[in-house]
Amino acid sequence: MKKTIFLFFCLFTLNLISFGQAQKKFTHLPVFDIHVHTMKVNPNWGAPMCPWFLSNMPGTDPNLPMVDITNVDCVDPLLPAKSDEEMQDEVIKRIHDFNMTMVAFGDAEILYNWVNAAPPGRIIPGIGLNKASELTVEAFRDSLSNGFYKVMAEVAPQYEGLSPSDMSLDPYFAIAEEFGIPVGIHMGTGGNGQANTYQPSYRASMGNPFLLEDLLARHPKLKIWVMHAGYPMLEEMIALMGANAYVYLDISGFIWSYPLDEIHYYIKRLVQAGFGKRIIYGTDFMIWPELFETSMRVIESAQYLSEDQKRDILFNNAVRFFNMDKSMFDWPKN
Repeated sequence: MKKTIFLFFCLFTLNLISFGQAQKKFTHLPVFDIHVHTMKVNPNWGAPMCPWFLSNMPGTDPNLPMVDITNVDCVDPLLPAKSDEEMQDEVIKRIHDFNMTMVAFGDAEILYNWVNAAPPGRIIPGIGLNKASELTVEAFRDSLSNGFYKVMAEVAPQYEGLSPSDMSLDPYFAIAEEFGIPVGIHMGTGGNGQANTYQPSYRASMGNPFLLEDLLARHPKLKIWVMHAGYPMLEEMIALMGANAYVYLDISGFIWSYPLDEIHYYIKRLVQAGFGKRIIYGTDFMIWPELFETSMRVIESAQYLSEDQKRDILFNNAVRFFNMDKSMFDWPKN
């Protein structure tokens, strides 16, 4: 009798464990966000933000304060996280709710915390730089050697007024090529009046996708994605991708900041030009948790995209770019 009760208890326990594991399964079609920032929350800096706020970019005068265009009136502004803990909880929640995988980079402490809190493999860590003085070549090699960092991102020499092909950065790209590490390079606008406010070294001309050509020629095995889709230099972006089969792009940042009509025009043109398999979804997430679903809806509601094209952008293209196995992602198979 005791043996029977013991066996029944073991079977009951196993069923509970199995039920618990089933409850943890992802139920949403997978989403891959290739552009997520890990930042410490600063209550003095964060403010509500209205998506597509760059629909109005008024000029100003050098003798007058810069116009604040991010915190404008809208029906449902996005609210910033109030603490590091809240930010982490909101990010992990969306990984579960939307079956998300993220490439994340930025503050190292926050990044490590997120990786430890997330399901295994759902946050892919990146390390980046804007200029050579930020990190020695030796330190960069050591950082990649330990195996924690899987991508080199975000690389943003444009904010320093530098071309991505500037030779001061070449040793870092050579190491990424050696390790087979994909590289995400910022190319595109930085908002309204960037050079007049926070980034006086920023140069719009350094966002031209053609500036990548010398870099790619020197490192033929380097695999890169152009962040922000090189916006607004659409034709240059199309020409560069046509000449370089290893180049992908993400649609981060401009997908929630520029006018919706402009966003859809840009993405539609890329698809029409034949690059629907090389557009990767990204948010450029910073401090507003609802930015994830706000950005996803832009793709999900795009009437010019087929369901297959939407799945490519939201998931399939990133998996192909990183040479990952789709079977590692848990989602409904029916």
